Amino acid sequence: MPKKIYVGMSGGVDSSVTAALLKEQGYDVTGVYMKNWSQDLPGFTCPWKEDYQDAKRVAVQLGIDFKMYDFETEYRQRVVDYMVAGYQAGITPNPDIMCNQEVKFKLFLQAALEDGADLIATGHYARISSLESLVSSSPLKTRDSRLATNVGLFTGLDSNKDQSYFLYRVTEPALAKSLMPLGELKKPQVRQLAKKFGLATAEKKDSQGICFVGKVGIKDFLLAELGPGLPGAIVDPAGVTIGEHDGALFYTIGQRHGLDVGGGLPYYVVGKDMAKNEVYVTTDLQDSRLWSKALRLTSLHWINQPPLAGQSYQVRTRYRAPLIGCRVNEVAAASDRLDVSLDDDVRAITPGQSAVIYDGQRVVGGGIVI
Repeated sequence: MPKKIYVGMSGGVDSSVTAALLKEQGYDVTGVYMKNWSQDLPGFTCPWKEDYQDAKRVAVQLGIDFKMYDFETEYRQRVVDYMVAGYQAGITPNPDIMCNQEVKFKLFLQAALEDGADLIATGHYARISSLESLVSSSPLKTRDSRLATNVGLFTGLDSNKDQSYFLYRVTEPALAKSLMPLGELKKPQVRQLAKKFGLATAEKKDSQGICFVGKVGIKDFLLAELGPGLPGAIVDPAGVTIGEHDGALFYTIGQRHGLDVGGGLPYYVVGKDMAKNEVYVTTDLQDSRLWSKALRLTSLHWINQPPLAGQSYQVRTRYRAPLIGCRVNEVAAASDRLDVSLDDDVRAITPGQSAVIYDGQRVVGGGIVI
Protein backbone atom coordinates (compact mmCIF):
# COMPACT_ATOMS: atom_id res chain seq x y z
CA MET A 1 0.00 0.00 0.00
CA PRO A 2 1.49 3.40 -0.96
CA LYS A 3 2.35 5.83 1.78
CA LYS A 4 -0.29 8.44 2.56
CA ILE A 5 1.10 11.97 2.13
CA TYR A 6 -0.70 15.15 3.21
CA VAL A 7 0.59 18.08 1.14
CA GLY A 8 0.24 21.61 2.47
CA MET A 9 -1.31 23.41 -0.52
CA SER A 10 -1.29 27.21 -0.33
CA GLY A 11 -2.79 27.85 -3.75
CA GLY A 12 0.64 28.73 -5.17
CA VAL A 13 2.61 27.05 -7.90
CA ASP A 14 5.25 25.51 -5.61
CA SER A 15 2.88 23.50 -3.42
CA SER A 16 0.80 22.59 -6.49
CA VAL A 17 3.83 21.06 -8.20
CA THR A 18 4.78 19.32 -4.95
CA ALA A 19 1.40 17.56 -4.91
CA ALA A 20 1.64 16.69 -8.61
CA LEU A 21 5.13 15.22 -8.28
CA LEU A 22 4.19 13.05 -5.31
CA LYS A 23 1.04 11.85 -7.07
CA GLU A 24 3.16 10.97 -10.12
CA GLN A 25 5.57 9.05 -7.87
CA GLY A 26 2.73 6.81 -6.72
CA TYR A 27 1.97 8.20 -3.28
CA ASP A 28 -1.57 8.41 -1.90
CA VAL A 29 -1.78 12.21 -1.83
CA THR A 30 -4.24 14.44 0.02
CA GLY A 31 -4.09 18.21 -0.39
CA VAL A 32 -4.61 20.38 2.68
CA TYR A 33 -5.21 24.10 2.70
CA MET A 34 -4.25 25.70 6.01
CA LYS A 35 -6.56 28.58 6.84
CA ASN A 36 -4.26 30.70 8.96
CA TRP A 37 -5.51 34.20 8.32
CA SER A 38 -8.71 35.60 6.81
CA GLN A 39 -8.91 39.14 8.18
CA ASP A 40 -9.15 42.05 5.72
CA LEU A 41 -7.19 45.20 6.45
CA PRO A 42 -8.00 48.80 5.48
CA GLY A 43 -7.45 49.04 1.75
CA PHE A 44 -6.47 45.38 1.42
CA THR A 45 -8.57 42.27 0.97
CA CYS A 46 -7.12 39.06 2.38
CA PRO A 47 -6.65 36.66 -0.56
CA TRP A 48 -7.38 33.49 1.40
CA LYS A 49 -10.58 32.59 -0.49
CA GLU A 50 -8.85 32.91 -3.85
CA ASP A 51 -5.89 30.86 -2.61
CA TYR A 52 -8.20 28.19 -1.20
CA GLN A 53 -10.05 27.94 -4.52
CA ASP A 54 -6.79 27.73 -6.47
CA ALA A 55 -5.55 24.91 -4.24
CA LYS A 56 -8.88 23.10 -4.58
CA ARG A 57 -8.81 23.46 -8.38
CA VAL A 58 -5.39 21.85 -8.53
CA ALA A 59 -6.52 19.02 -6.26
CA VAL A 60 -9.46 18.36 -8.57
CA GLN A 61 -7.14 18.41 -11.59
CA LEU A 62 -4.87 15.87 -9.92
CA GLY A 63 -7.74 13.70 -8.72
CA ILE A 64 -6.62 13.82 -5.09
CA ASP A 65 -8.59 14.28 -1.88
CA PHE A 66 -8.67 17.82 -0.52
CA LYS A 67 -9.51 19.33 2.84
CA MET A 68 -9.00 22.45 4.90
CA TYR A 69 -7.51 22.75 8.37
CA ASP A 70 -8.50 25.87 10.31
CA PHE A 71 -5.55 27.09 12.39
CA GLU A 72 -6.62 30.72 12.57
CA THR A 73 -6.92 30.93 16.36
CA GLU A 74 -3.58 29.22 16.99
CA TYR A 75 -1.93 31.25 14.25
CA ARG A 76 -3.03 34.48 15.83
CA GLN A 77 -1.64 33.40 19.20
CA ARG A 78 1.62 31.78 18.09
CA VAL A 79 2.66 33.84 15.08
CA VAL A 80 0.82 37.16 14.85
CA ASP A 81 0.86 38.02 18.55
CA TYR A 82 4.53 36.98 18.71
CA MET A 83 5.36 39.33 15.85
CA VAL A 84 3.37 42.28 17.19
CA ALA A 85 4.85 41.89 20.69
CA GLY A 86 8.34 41.84 19.19
CA TYR A 87 7.83 45.10 17.35
CA GLN A 88 6.33 46.69 20.46
CA ALA A 89 9.49 45.67 22.35
CA GLY A 90 11.66 47.36 19.72
CA ILE A 91 12.99 44.28 17.92
CA THR A 92 12.35 42.96 14.39
CA PRO A 93 10.90 39.42 14.60
CA ASN A 94 10.51 37.03 11.68
CA PRO A 95 6.95 35.63 11.49
CA ASP A 96 7.77 33.24 8.62
CA ILE A 97 10.19 31.33 10.84
CA MET A 98 7.64 31.13 13.65
CA CYS A 99 4.98 29.97 11.17
CA ASN A 100 7.15 27.04 10.13
CA GLN A 101 8.00 26.15 13.72
CA GLU A 102 4.52 26.44 15.20
CA VAL A 103 2.07 25.83 12.35
CA LYS A 104 3.40 23.92 9.34
CA PHE A 105 5.72 21.53 11.16
CA LYS A 106 3.81 21.29 14.44
CA LEU A 107 0.05 21.90 14.11
CA PHE A 108 -0.23 20.69 10.51
CA LEU A 109 2.06 17.72 11.09
CA GLN A 110 0.19 16.64 14.23
CA ALA A 111 -3.24 17.03 12.64
CA ALA A 112 -2.18 15.15 9.51
CA LEU A 113 -0.69 12.23 11.44
CA GLU A 114 -3.79 12.02 13.62
CA ASP A 115 -5.86 12.00 10.41
CA GLY A 116 -4.02 8.96 9.10
CA ALA A 117 -1.11 10.45 7.14
CA ASP A 118 2.27 8.75 7.13
CA LEU A 119 4.11 11.93 6.14
CA ILE A 120 3.50 15.58 5.27
CA ALA A 121 5.02 17.49 2.36
CA THR A 122 5.54 21.19 1.64
CA GLY A 123 6.72 23.26 -1.32
CA HIS A 124 9.84 24.59 0.40
CA TYR A 125 13.10 24.92 -1.49
CA ALA A 126 15.21 22.94 0.96
CA ARG A 127 16.30 19.32 1.31
CA ILE A 128 15.64 16.75 3.98
CA SER A 129 18.04 13.85 3.81
CA SER A 130 19.71 11.14 5.82
CA LEU A 131 22.86 12.49 7.41
CA GLU A 132 24.51 9.20 6.57
CA SER A 133 23.81 9.56 2.84
CA LEU A 134 25.08 13.12 2.54
CA VAL A 135 27.83 12.95 5.15
CA SER A 136 29.47 9.62 4.28
CA SER A 137 31.46 11.02 1.36
CA SER A 138 32.10 14.52 2.69
CA PRO A 139 34.42 16.18 5.22
CA LEU A 140 31.41 16.61 7.51
CA LYS A 141 31.76 13.05 8.75
CA THR A 142 35.22 13.60 10.15
CA ARG A 143 34.56 17.15 11.26
CA ASP A 144 31.64 16.24 13.51
CA SER A 145 31.58 12.59 14.50
CA ARG A 146 28.64 13.21 16.86
CA LEU A 147 26.18 13.28 13.95
CA ALA A 148 23.83 10.32 14.11
CA THR A 149 22.53 8.60 11.00
CA ASN A 150 19.20 10.38 11.23
CA VAL A 151 17.80 13.14 9.03
CA GLY A 152 19.13 16.62 8.62
CA LEU A 153 18.08 19.82 6.86
CA PHE A 154 20.13 20.97 3.87
CA THR A 155 20.07 23.93 1.53
CA GLY A 156 17.98 23.74 -1.63
CA LEU A 157 19.83 23.26 -4.91
CA ASP A 158 18.45 26.56 -6.21
CA SER A 159 20.55 29.10 -4.31
CA ASN A 160 18.24 31.91 -5.46
CA LYS A 161 15.22 30.24 -3.84
CA ASP A 162 16.81 28.35 -0.93
CA GLN A 163 14.46 28.59 2.08
CA SER A 164 16.48 26.65 4.63
CA TYR A 165 16.96 29.89 6.60
CA PHE A 166 13.24 29.93 7.43
CA LEU A 167 13.28 26.27 8.53
CA TYR A 168 16.11 26.18 11.08
CA ARG A 169 13.69 25.87 14.03
CA VAL A 170 12.00 22.71 12.71
CA THR A 171 12.82 19.69 14.86
CA GLU A 172 14.59 16.56 13.66
CA PRO A 173 11.54 14.34 14.46
CA ALA A 174 9.34 16.67 12.37
CA LEU A 175 11.81 16.58 9.47
CA ALA A 176 11.78 12.78 9.63
CA LYS A 177 8.03 12.91 8.93
CA SER A 178 8.29 15.48 6.13
CA LEU A 179 9.09 15.68 2.42
CA MET A 180 10.32 18.68 0.39
CA PRO A 181 10.54 17.52 -3.24
CA LEU A 182 11.36 20.97 -4.62
CA GLY A 183 14.67 21.06 -2.79
CA GLU A 184 16.19 19.14 -5.69
CA LEU A 185 14.78 21.54 -8.33
CA LYS A 186 15.28 25.09 -9.55
CA LYS A 187 12.41 27.53 -9.84
CA PRO A 188 12.33 27.57 -13.68
CA GLN A 189 12.03 23.76 -13.61
CA VAL A 190 9.08 24.04 -11.22
CA ARG A 191 7.32 26.46 -13.58
CA GLN A 192 7.96 24.08 -16.48
CA LEU A 193 6.55 21.16 -14.50
CA ALA A 194 3.46 23.17 -13.62
CA LYS A 195 2.85 23.75 -17.33
CA LYS A 196 3.59 20.11 -18.13
CA PHE A 197 1.01 18.98 -15.57
CA GLY A 198 -1.42 21.64 -16.85
CA LEU A 199 -1.95 23.03 -13.37
CA ALA A 200 -4.33 25.93 -12.82
CA THR A 201 -1.62 27.75 -10.85
CA ALA A 202 1.12 27.41 -13.51
CA GLU A 203 1.19 31.15 -14.27
CA LYS A 204 0.32 32.41 -10.78
CA LYS A 205 2.82 34.91 -9.42
CA ASP A 206 4.71 34.15 -6.23
CA SER A 207 3.28 35.81 -3.12
CA GLN A 208 5.16 38.72 -1.59
CA GLY A 209 5.03 40.55 1.72
CA ILE A 210 4.22 39.18 5.15
CA CYS A 211 3.62 35.45 5.16
CA PHE A 212 -0.04 35.72 6.17
CA VAL A 213 -1.33 38.94 4.65
CA GLY A 214 0.14 38.85 1.15
CA LYS A 215 0.77 42.29 -0.32
CA VAL A 216 0.30 44.24 2.91
CA GLY A 217 3.50 45.85 4.19
CA ILE A 218 4.58 45.37 7.77
CA LYS A 219 3.99 49.02 8.69
CA ASP A 220 0.44 48.92 7.29
CA PHE A 221 -0.24 45.76 9.25
CA LEU A 222 1.13 47.19 12.51
CA LEU A 223 -0.89 50.38 12.03
CA ALA A 224 -4.03 48.28 11.62
CA GLU A 225 -3.17 46.23 14.72
CA LEU A 226 -1.87 48.93 17.02
CA GLY A 227 -3.04 52.24 15.61
CA PRO A 228 -0.78 55.25 14.97
CA GLY A 229 2.58 55.25 16.70
CA LEU A 230 3.74 57.84 19.21
CA PRO A 231 5.82 60.54 17.46
CA GLY A 232 9.37 61.08 18.71
CA ALA A 233 12.77 62.47 17.86
CA ILE A 234 15.10 61.34 15.10
CA VAL A 235 18.59 62.01 16.47
CA ASP A 236 21.89 62.32 14.55
CA PRO A 237 25.36 61.22 15.84
CA ALA A 238 25.90 64.65 17.41
CA GLY A 239 22.77 64.26 19.52
CA VAL A 240 20.86 66.81 17.47
CA THR A 241 17.18 66.22 16.70
CA ILE A 242 16.89 66.41 12.91
CA GLY A 243 13.34 65.17 12.40
CA GLU A 244 10.35 63.39 13.86
CA HIS A 245 9.41 59.75 13.45
CA ASP A 246 5.88 58.35 13.64
CA GLY A 247 6.62 55.54 16.08
CA ALA A 248 9.98 53.96 16.95
CA LEU A 249 8.55 50.46 16.63
CA PHE A 250 8.18 50.97 12.85
CA TYR A 251 11.95 51.32 12.30
CA THR A 252 14.63 48.67 12.00
CA ILE A 253 18.43 48.72 12.03
CA GLY A 254 19.93 49.66 8.66
CA GLN A 255 16.66 51.12 7.37
CA ARG A 256 17.08 53.97 4.90
CA HIS A 257 13.66 54.69 3.46
CA GLY A 258 10.72 56.14 5.33
CA LEU A 259 12.68 58.54 7.55
CA ASP A 260 11.54 61.70 5.74
CA VAL A 261 14.67 63.56 6.78
CA GLY A 262 15.35 65.76 3.78
CA GLY A 263 18.48 67.17 2.19
CA GLY A 264 22.01 65.96 1.73
CA LEU A 265 23.18 62.38 2.14
CA PRO A 266 20.70 59.61 3.01
CA TYR A 267 20.28 58.66 6.65
CA TYR A 268 20.36 55.11 8.02
CA VAL A 269 18.88 53.86 11.28
CA VAL A 270 21.62 52.68 13.66
CA GLY A 271 19.60 52.25 16.83
CA LYS A 272 16.57 53.21 18.84
CA ASP A 273 15.56 53.70 22.47
CA MET A 274 12.01 52.51 23.07
CA ALA A 275 11.86 54.04 26.58
CA LYS A 276 12.83 57.48 25.24
CA ASN A 277 10.97 56.88 21.96
CA GLU A 278 14.01 58.01 19.97
CA VAL A 279 15.43 56.76 16.68
CA TYR A 280 19.16 57.20 16.03
CA VAL A 281 20.49 57.75 12.52
CA THR A 282 23.70 58.40 10.62
CA THR A 283 24.79 59.36 7.11
CA ASP A 284 28.07 57.47 7.57
CA LEU A 285 27.90 54.00 6.04
CA GLN A 286 31.06 53.16 7.98
CA ASP A 287 29.50 54.11 11.32
CA SER A 288 30.58 51.47 13.83
CA ARG A 289 26.98 51.06 14.99
CA LEU A 290 26.08 49.70 11.54
CA TRP A 291 28.76 47.01 11.54
CA SER A 292 29.69 44.12 13.80
CA LYS A 293 32.10 41.17 13.89
CA ALA A 294 30.22 39.40 16.68
CA LEU A 295 26.73 38.09 17.40
CA ARG A 296 24.95 37.11 20.56
CA LEU A 297 22.02 34.73 20.15
CA THR A 298 19.23 33.53 22.40
CA SER A 299 16.30 31.11 21.99
CA LEU A 300 18.73 28.59 20.53
CA HIS A 301 17.59 25.65 18.43
CA TRP A 302 19.83 22.88 17.04
CA ILE A 303 18.40 20.36 14.58
CA ASN A 304 20.85 17.54 15.26
CA GLN A 305 23.70 18.58 17.56
CA PRO A 306 24.96 21.96 18.81
CA PRO A 307 27.95 23.38 16.93
CA LEU A 308 31.42 22.66 18.28
CA ALA A 309 33.28 25.51 19.92
CA GLY A 310 36.20 26.79 17.87
CA GLN A 311 35.24 24.95 14.69
CA SER A 312 34.61 26.84 11.46
CA TYR A 313 31.00 27.28 10.35
CA GLN A 314 29.06 29.76 8.24
CA VAL A 315 26.26 32.02 9.40
CA ARG A 316 23.46 33.86 7.61
CA THR A 317 22.14 36.86 9.54
CA ARG A 318 18.99 37.44 7.44
CA TYR A 319 17.27 35.84 4.46
CA ARG A 320 19.33 36.21 1.27
CA ALA A 321 22.29 37.63 3.20
CA PRO A 322 25.61 36.08 2.15
CA LEU A 323 27.05 33.31 4.27
CA ILE A 324 29.86 34.59 6.51
CA GLY A 325 32.50 32.40 8.10
CA CYS A 326 32.18 32.16 11.87
CA ARG A 327 33.21 30.36 15.04
CA VAL A 328 31.11 29.79 18.14
CA ASN A 329 31.97 29.81 21.81
CA GLU A 330 31.33 26.78 23.96
CA VAL A 331 27.63 25.88 23.93
CA ALA A 332 26.70 25.23 27.57
CA ALA A 333 23.92 22.68 27.92
CA ALA A 334 21.95 24.80 30.40
CA SER A 335 22.54 28.13 28.67
CA ASP A 336 20.26 29.85 26.20
CA ARG A 337 22.94 32.27 25.04
CA LEU A 338 25.58 31.85 22.36
CA ASP A 339 28.37 34.18 21.30
CA VAL A 340 29.43 33.94 17.66
CA SER A 341 32.62 35.48 16.21
CA LEU A 342 32.41 36.51 12.55
CA ASP A 343 35.24 36.39 10.02
CA ASP A 344 34.08 39.65 8.44
CA ASP A 345 32.19 42.74 9.51
CA VAL A 346 28.45 42.35 8.87
CA ARG A 347 26.15 45.30 8.27
CA ALA A 348 22.88 45.97 10.09
CA ILE A 349 22.69 42.99 12.42
CA THR A 350 19.19 43.39 13.81
CA PRO A 351 17.86 42.29 17.21
CA GLY A 352 14.88 39.96 16.79
CA GLN A 353 16.05 38.57 13.47
CA SER A 354 17.41 35.03 13.24
CA ALA A 355 21.01 34.06 12.62
CA VAL A 356 21.27 30.58 11.10
CA ILE A 357 24.45 28.53 11.31
CA TYR A 358 25.48 26.20 8.49
CA ASP A 359 28.08 23.47 8.19
CA GLY A 360 28.51 23.49 4.43
CA GLN A 361 25.08 22.66 3.03
CA ARG A 362 23.74 21.35 6.34
CA VAL A 363 21.69 23.58 8.63
CA VAL A 364 23.05 23.23 12.16
CA GLY A 365 20.49 25.55 13.74
CA GLY A 366 20.63 29.04 15.15
CA GLY A 367 18.92 31.56 17.36
CA ILE A 368 17.45 35.03 17.76
CA VAL A 369 19.82 38.02 17.66
CA ILE A 370 19.97 40.07 20.87
